[in-house]
Amino acid sequence: MASELDVAARRTLDEIAATTTLDALEALRVALLGKQGSISGLLKTLGKMTPEERTIEGPKIHALRESVTAALAERKIALESAALEARLAAETIDLTLPAPDAPRGSVHPIAQVMDELAEVFADLGFAVATGPEIEDDWHNFTALNMPESHPARAMHDTFYFPDRNEAGREMLLRTHTSPVQIRAMIAQGAPLRIIAPGRVYRSDSDATHTPMFHQIEGLVIDKGIHLGHLKWTLETFLKAFFERDDVVLRLRPSYFPFTEPSVEVDVGYTLINGKRVIGGSGDASGGGWMEVLGSGMVNRKVIAAGGLDPDEWQGFAFGTGVDRLAMLKYGMDDLRAFFDGDARWLSHYGFAALDVPTLSGGVGTPA
Repeated sequence: MASELDVAARRTLDEIAATTTLDALEALRVALLGKQGSISGLLKTLGKMTPEERTIEGPKIHALRESVTAALAERKIALESAALEARLAAETIDLTLPAPDAPRGSVHPIAQVMDELAEVFADLGFAVATGPEIEDDWHNFTALNMPESHPARAMHDTFYFPDRNEAGREMLLRTHTSPVQIRAMIAQGAPLRIIAPGRVYRSDSDATHTPMFHQIEGLVIDKGIHLGHLKWTLETFLKAFFERDDVVLRLRPSYFPFTEPSVEVDVGYTLINGKRVIGGSGDASGGGWMEVLGSGMVNRKVIAAGGLDPDEWQGFAFGTGVDRLAMLKYGMDDLRAFFDGDARWLSHYGFAALDVPTLSGGVGTPA
């Protein structure tokens, strides 16, 4: 039996090494290791052997299977590499071809609005800060004064990972960009003036919600900061973003765990041809108010979690959905279309690559 196995092993390994195509290699794998394969047949004979025979022959048959499996995997890698090299050698790009008659592709409205927001806030002295999209629950919830019982921590709202990090903290897809505030305070200290745009994730999906969407957070930490600074900043931002001087704000008392006091920000709109257009007083005939931002003075506990003394430093924070701002400014009515990848939609709402937002040239000039 041993000599037969040795001969079969050498013959099989030589046959694998001589295989020249991936299809032939797969056929050989099936013939050897498939349900009706020769090596699979040898494994089935173990049940008919006596315990003494199985003790002697079993390891040899298993060793044969392992060596054949390894040889097949190694040969597959070699054939795939050779096929890739051949394809790369055969493919060429003719750089002398003329450019297309019309430019193809466009800048997605979300990318464009991100650039517009960065341009507006850069003029106000804000820097752009980023953070990880896979976050731990301390940065995402606890440091932002969100207790264990807060409904935002629930499984039906948050995408959790099964494993914890080295510190034993639960890991999740961040539900807002607010964790960047904590990371920025810890890393940079104060004074601080940042915006934090980026992708966030929540378990929600309809015409105005998607499981993944975009937010922008703003944070100012300094001495002597008060609610008037927040209102002026938001009013200046919205006027520049919507490119209208008649933008009117209304602040309503609200509640967020990470700010105290907290305010919702409504912006006045008028109806033109049945569509809401930002601008004008919301109390005027045919107009109304639309919520666009959440904001407030940074809670003392959040400032302390960021490693700062809340008796010395104060600040304000605000946040809004980038996708929502894009819909309001450019007239989209279904958030899901942002992520469909429809070339017709992108052609209609997209921007040319050279339409770089500038305050002097207009932050929202369409393609």
